[in-house]
Amino acid sequence: MNQLQNFTKGLLRENPILVLVLGTCPTLATTSSSLNGLGMGIATTFVLIGSNVVISLLAGVIPDKVRIPAFIVVIASFVTIVDLVMQAFVPDLYKTLGIFIPLIVVNCIVLGRAEAFASKNSVLSSLVDGLGMGLGFTLALGILGAFREIVGSGAILGHKFIQGDGILVFILAPGAFMALGYFIALVNRIKKAK
Repeated sequence: MNQLQNFTKGLLRENPILVLVLGTCPTLATTSSSLNGLGMGIATTFVLIGSNVVISLLAGVIPDKVRIPAFIVVIASFVTIVDLVMQAFVPDLYKTLGIFIPLIVVNCIVLGRAEAFASKNSVLSSLVDGLGMGLGFTLALGILGAFREIVGSGAILGHKFIQGDGILVFILAPGAFMALGYFIALVNRIKKAK
């Protein structure tokens, strides 16, 4: 598989949220606004790229018996970096995302890519795969967050453009489920039309 296919499969064909339906917990919890969704997506993308590269480099060294624990240690190291950098440089976003930053360690997208791809492929392929999957995740979170913010409060990136309130349920937890369902249905409809 060439590098372009590795990159685009995470964006389109195997989008972690809209096609594979992985990582729904942070998706539903952090997309009450586009900024939160983008912040979570960028943090996860960094962890995906870093862990994929390191796991690809160490694939021949890690014994099969401790493969998953070793992957988790690598992933946790990158999550710690993200956690500390966000705490230092974007404290408001860090406070908003809260516990969901440390929970990137157990995000099935990250561990799944480590096990299914990075441990079996070259460093460059693993880097491109992590970038594609991470950008697909970020794109899905950003669009979902923007939709929920626009419909729920009549604002985008905190800038109000509609007088009054929107459909408030979209800012709340049930709105996250409804919005995600709409987007998954839309993607399925588009895929069937091809």
